Amino acid sequence: MGLGRVITQTLASGCRCARAIARAIACALLMPGSIAVASAQTVSGDVLDVVRVVAQRVPGPDPADSASAGVVTASDLAQRSLARPAEVLEAIPGMVTTQHSGAGKANQYFFRGFNLDHGTDFETTLDGMPMNLRTHAHGQGYTDLNMLIPELVSRIDYLKGPYLASQGDFATAGSAAIRYVDRLDRDLLVLAAGNQGFGRALFMGAPQLAAGRTVAALEVGHENGPWALPENLRRINGVVRHTQAIDEGQVSIALMGYQAGWRATDQVPSRALSQGLIDRFGSIDPTDGGQTHRYSLSVDLARQWAGGTLRSTAYAIDSLLDLYSNFTGFMVDRVNGDQVRQMDSRKVYGWNGHWSVPVRWLGHEAETTAGFDLREDRIDPVVLQPALGGSPFGIATRRDRVRETSMAGWIEQRVQWTGWLRSIAGLRLVSYGFDVESNLAANSGRRTASMGLPKLSLVAGPWARTEMFLNGGQGFHSNDARGAVARVDPATPNVPNSAVPVTPLVRGTGAELGIRGAWLPGWQSSISLWTLALASELVFDGDTGTTVPGRPSRREGLEWSNRYAARDWLTLELDLARTRARFTDHPPGNPGNRIPEALQSTAAAGASISGFGPWSGGISMRYFGPRPLLEDGSVRSASTLTWNAQAGYRFDRSTRLRLDVFNLFNRHADEISYYYASQLRGEASPVNDTMVHPMASRALRASLVKTF
Repeated sequence: MGLGRVITQTLASGCRCARAIARAIACALLMPGSIAVASAQTVSGDVLDVVRVVAQRVPGPDPADSASAGVVTASDLAQRSLARPAEVLEAIPGMVTTQHSGAGKANQYFFRGFNLDHGTDFETTLDGMPMNLRTHAHGQGYTDLNMLIPELVSRIDYLKGPYLASQGDFATAGSAAIRYVDRLDRDLLVLAAGNQGFGRALFMGAPQLAAGRTVAALEVGHENGPWALPENLRRINGVVRHTQAIDEGQVSIALMGYQAGWRATDQVPSRALSQGLIDRFGSIDPTDGGQTHRYSLSVDLARQWAGGTLRSTAYAIDSLLDLYSNFTGFMVDRVNGDQVRQMDSRKVYGWNGHWSVPVRWLGHEAETTAGFDLREDRIDPVVLQPALGGSPFGIATRRDRVRETSMAGWIEQRVQWTGWLRSIAGLRLVSYGFDVESNLAANSGRRTASMGLPKLSLVAGPWARTEMFLNGGQGFHSNDARGAVARVDPATPNVPNSAVPVTPLVRGTGAELGIRGAWLPGWQSSISLWTLALASELVFDGDTGTTVPGRPSRREGLEWSNRYAARDWLTLELDLARTRARFTDHPPGNPGNRIPEALQSTAAAGASISGFGPWSGGISMRYFGPRPLLEDGSVRSASTLTWNAQAGYRFDRSTRLRLDVFNLFNRHADEISYYYASQLRGEASPVNDTMVHPMASRALRASLVKTF
């Protein structure tokens, strides 16, 4: 589908939804307001001296490129209760972060009508390094954010949709660029403890290693969770960054290291709970679990060059996941069970950067940015193998060595045509090479693919403190290299051509119509109407625990995000999103056109207090709406409503106590739901059933924060 056609259809959809938008604006305009007071902190609202600046607070970058783009600051994160590190992404309106297994593996993400699985269709970077892992043993685009230290995050710049040329692989639904701090004014110690075996210690300091500035952090943690089988999550995390001034800029060198081990309670059949075979927090296979590590070295350069600004990042990453899971019980092997081992060991090398220079274009003020992105994943090995009791068992179903290389170049032109009209036009060119050596000769091979991705945005305003946005663009996600060259199904290796190679690169075409304004003092609001078409959908496969390419699809939705500074110490937030997701083809024997696990509706609301004397705190709500689990819509998940709360008290300039309560009302709900066949021990045949992973029961955590 062409970009122009998608933009036209979006405008048509805008006409159909005009009344809904008008009602939303009318309701919003009834809200009271006052002058916003933004609190800026040198690193984190939890730990360092607060510098208050009275100003109008905006929900996104200024100038913004779309109504749905935004920035999450350190002070925003400090006011949130985070049960796990990846929940920093839930500060992005419409994002839901869940888990279907042990806490040591990557979270599951939902966003803009997608079950993103562990990261597919959402690009995430940390200090310029990619967090999405291609051709991963547990799922394409695997994004493990458990190694994040939230107190180190200085900002998160997020973009919804594929509208900018700077966005790369997996940036179809959107992208997030996470940045760590490069300076600390004071050292920090955090000691935390709670029920369910939770404990955490964090030290952050600024040692004087040489001229320049250094940030160092060390974190250790443990958690059992509410599970009948204690999770025994053990994690250690460290960061050292040194930043040195150079002529007209600076260079930073960063070392990061993370490792963890855990036992896991995977999703379980609903019938096992209803029949009393296990309790709510019980497991089917008590030997599930895993271990992981991620080590990285990166060099970041920022400086003035040739009349413009140059920023470049080079990196090397060592990553491992060794995971044992049982998705189907005893359906395949009625004696030993269906546990599988998914192991992924890789090195990732890359270099990316961009150069921006102000220019005159057709007599108008403009800025030209040119960028590049080089990356190579050397995966040796990536394994899918039967397992028993948490150890490899029998012959590997697949054992591959993969080398996946990509190159990208992009250019973007920003032009200020008048005082009220500007444009952003861009083009990204990508090229991929896949080289797979498999234990099955028929599944070895090489393949290349390339594509061009145009982008265009128009921004009008401001008028009466209002801006309007029209965005269009194409993004993509890469598919698993093994699927791009496969000729036989590993389950039936003697059947020629039992597998058909999939398209290596899948195009997504999106458009968005939005409005952003500050219509009353203290109140910032944005409304977006968007659409996104994918050439191939990724669907969860319960037999393997991964995703497989499927039918083309289309999503369209309406989002409304609000932030209101009611007082200089009180902030209120409300985010609402509604999405329609459908397959767009009609194959023979079509079972339906609903996309399984597609998120249809989500809502988030919260109130936070900061600087109310020695007190701080807040309460937040997240609604995770019901989802179809089958293409015909005959089976649906239940909805989930979660409340978290926090309270903090500052004893003096350097000492603070904080209490976080997760699942405040101790609701019995499910983090995730699937529908597929499984077989319990003693059952005569497989049974189609809803597979669930329960939400953790109420958890309390107390943190003592001390600065020096």
